[in-house]
Amino acid sequence: MISADLNVILPEILLALFAILALLGAVYTNKDAAAGVIVWATAIVMTLLAIWIGMTSGGTTRIAFNGLFVEDSFARFAKVTMLLSAAAVLAMSEAYMKKRGLLRFEYPVLIALSVVGMMMMVSAGDLMTLYMGLELQSLALYVVASLRRDSVKSTEAGLKYFVLGALSSGLLLYGVSLVYGYAGTTQFAGVMSLASAGQTSIGLLFGIVFVVSGLAFKVSAVPFHMWTPDVYEGAPTPVTAFFATAPKVAAMALFARVLHDAFGNAVADWSQIVALLSVLSMFLGAVAAIGQTNIKRLMAYSSIAHMGYALIGLAAGTELGVKSMLVYLAIYVTMNIGTFAFILGMEKDGQPVTDISALNMYSKRAPGKALAMLVLLFSLAGVPPMLGFFAKLGVWQAGVDAGLVWLVVASAVASAIGAYYYLRIVFLMYFGAEGDDRLDEGKSSLLSGFVVASAVIMVVGILNMFGVETAAISAAATLIN
Repeated sequence: MISADLNVILPEILLALFAILALLGAVYTNKDAAAGVIVWATAIVMTLLAIWIGMTSGGTTRIAFNGLFVEDSFARFAKVTMLLSAAAVLAMSEAYMKKRGLLRFEYPVLIALSVVGMMMMVSAGDLMTLYMGLELQSLALYVVASLRRDSVKSTEAGLKYFVLGALSSGLLLYGVSLVYGYAGTTQFAGVMSLASAGQTSIGLLFGIVFVVSGLAFKVSAVPFHMWTPDVYEGAPTPVTAFFATAPKVAAMALFARVLHDAFGNAVADWSQIVALLSVLSMFLGAVAAIGQTNIKRLMAYSSIAHMGYALIGLAAGTELGVKSMLVYLAIYVTMNIGTFAFILGMEKDGQPVTDISALNMYSKRAPGKALAMLVLLFSLAGVPPMLGFFAKLGVWQAGVDAGLVWLVVASAVASAIGAYYYLRIVFLMYFGAEGDDRLDEGKSSLLSGFVVASAVIMVVGILNMFGVETAAISAAATLIN
């Protein structure tokens, strides 16, 4: 029995063992020399694990440790997305971190451990497993946010993230205790049997509200978004790129797992809360980003808005809603990897630049990268026929089918408002006033490759989405049924 359980969690065990061995290896060798090797080794291990998990799907559902851990198509979809995005960010970040003296061996080890936590989160079958995975992810992220120890902004980012993260964990634990008190169990299956629409006890409803509040912090949903702009700005740019990709997928997948596996019989009760979080996030993300000149803060508000759009699929409470949310997350991660690869390449005299005014007439100096960035920005804004438009179209269809027409209309208005700040960057790149703050010519072919590859996916992906939609359909059917 134990061997069968261990077989189910083998990917998590292998990644955790790799992180431990990398830590030991770096301690007993030259730390500075080992850092670069560990970064690439971690990226390769994550890619191989993603391929392994993706190839061994088969549509089967396996449960380990008496329901504490669930390995199904939904978890596999999320794990493959998280592992590939984390590997991409590590590959992009090595040269950047090394050039600025930030490449320490702890960086890839902490990223690997946070991904182990994320993999536990999306496979949680119990409120205790949920919390353990969430805290493993969070504790590692608090540290990497303040990795640039000689920077006031970086240490402030880590501290803010830690303090507000502790608050959200408290809310979540309080909700978990209420759910346990009124349901008598922490297992999702046990809670599901007691939570049903119209018959859920008031104590259990309060528990749902607190659990949702704790999870909303992790996806940067309004009004639990306060940490996001400061942490995105203060953290080293590769760390910001990581925050904007894998943890978002993990948190949204966990959100869906908890609501459907534990409270799936009470959709009417929690759908209203999620819809409110969605509409607030979309509008705050759209409006607050308009005045931003720092591209990292702008991307922070962009992530808040995009999580709002993804929450439409979750608020629908249907199989189509979950499927559209998963497709949205996969496309969002791809767009962000390309966009942050571009931001990592923004520098002047060897120093990183984050002010968007530095992009004035950038198309003259690097027409290929400017065109790729234009495609990514159009996709982020949801301009057809880019893949970002079809991502929004999917969640809109799920919202309409679930009777949330008002939410879909509101998101269309928010999307139109938010398009302004994406198109402003395009305007600066092609029609801005050329000044003395010109960026250096990009020399990293790896970063340029990520930018171009992401842009190509946004255009070519409209043909068949590279099988992502098919995998998302299977994942959603597994979760709902």
